[in-house]
Amino acid sequence: MSQSSPPVWTAPPQPDWLATVNTEGSYFNLAAVVPLDEDSLVSHARRMTGLSDFGGTSWLEPFRVLIKALEDEAQLTLMGRLMARNDVLLWLVTRLQVTDTLKRHPEILEEKIEAPMVITGLPRSGTSILFELLAQDPDVGVPLTWEAMMPCPPPEQSSYHNDPRIERAHQLATQWNRVAPAFASMHEMGGRIPSECGQLMVGTFISDQIAALHQTPGYSQWCAGADYLPVYQYHKTILQILQWKNPRQRWLLKAPEHQVHLDTLLEVYPDARIVQTHRDPIKCMASTTSLMGTLYSMRSDQPFNAALFENIIMGEATAQRLEHVMAQREAGLVPEASIIDSRYQDLMDTPMECIEAIYRHFQLTLTAVARERMLAYLKAKPQGQFGKHRYTVDEQRSRDRPLFRRYQQAYNVPNEI
Repeated sequence: MSQSSPPVWTAPPQPDWLATVNTEGSYFNLAAVVPLDEDSLVSHARRMTGLSDFGGTSWLEPFRVLIKALEDEAQLTLMGRLMARNDVLLWLVTRLQVTDTLKRHPEILEEKIEAPMVITGLPRSGTSILFELLAQDPDVGVPLTWEAMMPCPPPEQSSYHNDPRIERAHQLATQWNRVAPAFASMHEMGGRIPSECGQLMVGTFISDQIAALHQTPGYSQWCAGADYLPVYQYHKTILQILQWKNPRQRWLLKAPEHQVHLDTLLEVYPDARIVQTHRDPIKCMASTTSLMGTLYSMRSDQPFNAALFENIIMGEATAQRLEHVMAQREAGLVPEASIIDSRYQDLMDTPMECIEAIYRHFQLTLTAVARERMLAYLKAKPQGQFGKHRYTVDEQRSRDRPLFRRYQQAYNVPNEI
């Protein structure tokens, strides 16, 4: 395959208040004012919780790789450093609390996570709308942003809808929209919004969600060679904590990154029901370029380098990602009974037929109540409710079309460009 050039993307204008704050911050010694070193972060997390045990040392190497990359590569603004420090402290605090909770209640690890439904696919391929639509089934449990962000103490059924963590999580999640208003048209945020699985994994310090926040090639490269089995085992532990005092009949989960770890996912969840979404990869790459660039611009003024996320933005690597799943299915590593394909076009044109096909494949019952709730959701949330996500498809992306011929033919994925 010939190498294509990275797409060109320009950051949207910053809000005036943010530009002013970051300009003033540029006169500070930012590393001293907002420290991101190990001693400061670890000692502060311990002081915040009164706890000291992080549960083994497997997290230490990726943690150290991350904070080094934040200092050496991310070129963080004042706001960027504040957001990064808050994130890392939150992840450290969560790890301390998870370890303490399991020590005091080892019975949590006996909780059964049976046949979770897992949505995955390329970013911007319709995973979010499908996730939110399937979540309308009252028999389904989804990790909401607030509980995924702050899972300890374990949520309780009696206070699940008025837990004080909801408001804090909501303000942290929607802060992204205040820092980069254009983001609101790309992805809905909020404390009660279903959370991607990346948020459940951040306590391991190995997660695509972490890599998506900053331009840190050193960290991304380290993660590319990491063993994800402990990451998925930690993911399962968080689900066990979340359902311990607030039972869920069956879990519904979602993350694009599952697509590159299906074998590991099935090792931890052998009965998982996988829904793989399909959309024109050229369209997905263009939309993802815009989304990733906007994420980076929240925390840094450095130019966007799309090549850092080649397997979701660059043609050759994206094609290889898609064909890798095809090869796993052909080899039987991902059994056909465990996976169903869902086209974005079908979800847009005939959403309920799309949902019915998923339920039939996994021999699930779509109840009248679930159907009514899904229809009400569709009526209440038209596409573009939060503004239209505008982006361009550069000439290079269009020239990548032949790379996806086999994939598009296999799943009958129409061109959108």
